[in-house]
This record gives sequence, C-alpha cells and structure tokens, in this order.
Amino acid sequence: MCPEPRPPPRRTSRASGSSTPSARPGASPAGRRDPPSSPYRRSWPTHPCGSIPRTHLCAPHFGSYRSRTMAEVAPIADKVTSYFYALLFVRYPDLRPLFPAAMDTQRDRLLKALLTAAEHIDNTEVLVAYLQNLGRGHRKYGTRPEHYPAVGECLIGSLSRYASAVWDEETEAAWVRTYTTISQIMIDAAAADELLAPAWWHAEVVSHDLRTPDVAILTVRPDQPYSFLAGQYTTLETPWWPRIWRHYSFASAPRSDGLLSFHVKAVPAGWVSNALVHHARPGDIIRLGPPAGSMTVDHTTDSGLLCLGGGTGIAPIKALVEDVAEHGERRPVEVFYGARTDHDLYDIDTMLRLQQIHPWLAVRPIVDQQAHVQLPDAIREYGPWNEFDAYLSGPPGMIRSGVHTLRDIGIPSERIRHDSVEELVAAVD
Repeated sequence: MCPEPRPPPRRTSRASGSSTPSARPGASPAGRRDPPSSPYRRSWPTHPCGSIPRTHLCAPHFGSYRSRTMAEVAPIADKVTSYFYALLFVRYPDLRPLFPAAMDTQRDRLLKALLTAAEHIDNTEVLVAYLQNLGRGHRKYGTRPEHYPAVGECLIGSLSRYASAVWDEETEAAWVRTYTTISQIMIDAAAADELLAPAWWHAEVVSHDLRTPDVAILTVRPDQPYSFLAGQYTTLETPWWPRIWRHYSFASAPRSDGLLSFHVKAVPAGWVSNALVHHARPGDIIRLGPPAGSMTVDHTTDSGLLCLGGGTGIAPIKALVEDVAEHGERRPVEVFYGARTDHDLYDIDTMLRLQQIHPWLAVRPIVDQQAHVQLPDAIREYGPWNEFDAYLSGPPGMIRSGVHTLRDIGIPSERIRHDSVEELVAAVD
C-alpha cells in the first residue's frame, strides 16, 4: 500500500481583513515576483507510486472533514469563488493569461469543478473517469503540471478562510490529500493524452446553415484527423472570444470526409453561441477541444434505443441513429423529438428522411404547445421499454425530469445514458 502524503504544518493564524488579498511585495531584478510568504506555500505531496490506485483514493474518515467544510462554504459560494480567483491572480499573475479576459463567463467554473470532484471522491469509478476527462480537457487551456500546486494552495487558502469555524489540522490534511489525489489523476491523464493527440485542433467553417433566426448548423473541417464516437461532444472556441469554450455535441456519426457538424442555438448572453450563429461564416477558423462523453451505443448488445432529444439535443440523437445504421443493425430505435413549437423542430425533415430509409426507426415529434405535455411524460404513452437502453440529450431541466420519468417506469439507472453539460462540472468549460 502506498504511504500517506505528509500533511502540511499547522497554521498559526487565520486570514482576516478584506476579502481581496493584497499584492505580494517585492520582485526580483528580472521582474519575477518572489515566492509568497503565505503559510500555504508548500511543495505539494506527490504520490510515491507515481499514480494513485483506484482502490485507495481517500481514507474514509477524511470524508467527514470534507463534508463539514462543504457545509460551511455552500451558502457563501460566491464569496469563496471571488476570494479564490483574487488569491490566485495576486499570488500567481503569470496564470492570469490562461483564463478569459472577462471572468464573468468563467466565474465559478474551476472552483466548482474542484469542489465537485472532492464531493464525489469516494465514488472511485465515476471520479477517476471524470478527472481523467477533466485533465485531458484542461490541456487546451495551456495547463501544465507545475500549475496545479498554485491552484491547490489557493483552494486551501480560500476554504480555510471561509470555513474557519470547522478548520483545523485534520481538516487541512484531508483537503491536501484530496487535492493531491485529484491533481495527480488529472496530471497523469493529460500526460498520457499528450502522447496521442494535440491539445486542440484548428477547424475551418465550410458551411453555415441558418435553420431559424437563432439556430444554425455548422460544418467544419479539422486541420488534423479527429477521432470521436457518435453521441459524444466537444468544446468550441471562437476567434471573437478567446479562451472561452463551450460544449457542443457532434451532430453526425464519424464521416469518411472527416467533416464535423454541430447544431448551435444562440442564447441570451451566450458569447460563443451568438458568435457561431450570427457571426461565423465559411472560411472562419475556430478551435476544437478533445472529444468527451459516454452517451455512446453499445454494439455488443441488441437492445433497442429509446432516445429523447429536446431542442438542439436532437444533434447527438441523430448521430446515434446514423451509428446504428452504419453498423448494419436492425435493432429498434425510438426517437422522441421535443420542442416548444413547430418552429423549434428545425431538423424534423432530416429525422423523417432517416425514418423513411430505416424501417427499424420511429420518430415522434412532441410539441409542448400542441400536446400540453412535457417530452419525458410523453413516453409513458408508448412502450413497454424493458428491452431498451435510454439516451437523453437536451436542456438540463429536461434531462433531470427525463431521468426521473424513465426510472419511474422501470428502466434501471445503468441503462439510462446522458451527457448533461451540467454533469459533475459543466463548470469547467
């Protein structure tokens, strides 16, 4: 068994005063700031084995320390977040360029990701997969292994300040171990991915099809081969808003010509979505992050597919249908395409053409204003679904209610698949 990382020295005083830290005094002749004198400046413990066994992520008794901390900071998450970033940028100004110029779009993303991971640290299977994906995805920001100690230092500094009522040596040791675990998994995953793929891909927009005033279908050509699975998603960055990335699902199965398609809906205050819908044109260059997501078809079974797609969530559902067709399978696929109005069924013609071609496919549009029923509840009228795997894609609210409905009608959780951008941390995008 690997030995425990040594806990940090006990703090001798608590932070006080203004919630925004003051700048560190002094700079070297070369202009580089001296190391901070903070009691949290330390060499973070690295795991002696080089990686952390999945069966030994965290001592069980550490969970109570983390839980008490989370309970303290949850009601004041905004203050913790503001202090975290202020601390990070004052102590480590060289890290500021890794973040968007306007931090209102970033806000709680990084801190929420770390706290979410800490909350789920005892769920080994989910946590490791999530953190590995997070580590790979962070490569596109320019994140390097040497950046992790700075983030850990400021995480501990922020938590100790705002959870002072429960903070002690044991709590600090629990959080140091937790962050060491989190960061090591991410670092290892990023290092492995670096041997296989670039941190990002440039892609040229080759077509821009405006289906409605606020929905466009974009097709792009990556500058290098891009491997993904139907049902997955990626992140996109536009030249209009550097360092701001947003999740979008692939709208088709992998194509022989290497082109990728995305369905984008412009939303209020959506910097990336509005840029892609209203400003992007053929010839523009965007950037792609790595593929991610587990809402993929298991081709080792012959179970039917029950697919719920709401709004632009129909994009990965269409990709799943194409994937089933490409594998030559005749398994039943039932697609419920939800929208608020007929106008919002912007891709219904494509789905109906697929239905005409494939006799195993059924497409059922569900329009809220006509049926007066939400998409998840509509599936109760059909079925039975005991031989089907369920796939959901759409707004977070639809996915939450959809999962509840599917469980209620007897579909076990392990047969329900979705990749909500809310899951664990949409926040890190």
